[in-house]
Amino acid sequence: MIKNDFLSEIKYAGLTSRLKRLSDLLLYSTKDFYKSVGVDIEPNWHLIFLLLKEHEALNIKEISDRVQLSHPAIIKILNNMKQKGYVVAKTDDIDSRKQILTLSAKAYDALPLLEEYWEACIQTMKEVLEDSPEFLTALGSIEQKFKESSYKDRTLRNLKTN
Repeated sequence: MIKNDFLSEIKYAGLTSRLKRLSDLLLYSTKDFYKSVGVDIEPNWHLIFLLLKEHEALNIKEISDRVQLSHPAIIKILNNMKQKGYVVAKTDDIDSRKQILTLSAKAYDALPLLEEYWEACIQTMKEVLEDSPEFLTALGSIEQKFKESSYKDRTLRNLKTN
């Protein structure tokens, strides 16, 4: 624990802010890493790269469902990837309201190098978590509990019991 870290001192009351702080630290450090190696992608794009590499073509809803991020969040990521030339969208032949997304030739050309970088990122996370081997399991358990009953619902229930 960091000395004089108020968020750590207040324990559960600081958990949300500590998770945000950790998320920001990882996000900005990953952006800095990509910049240092001359890659023009954003940290959350790798999810889309990997998903479209595996499935070749998906619509926005399928991507949103698979990564469990909101529809607007996925649209924002995809628009940025399209702007940089990594994703191609075409209208679905059956339902013209849907866009079918695929990786572009530029994306496929970049994948070998990107996958090398992502493997280094995975190794970094393994190093950081080597003293916490159950972290991912615990994180999954927390996520599952909030799927079963939201933070809001749990907090309202706790408010009524006090």
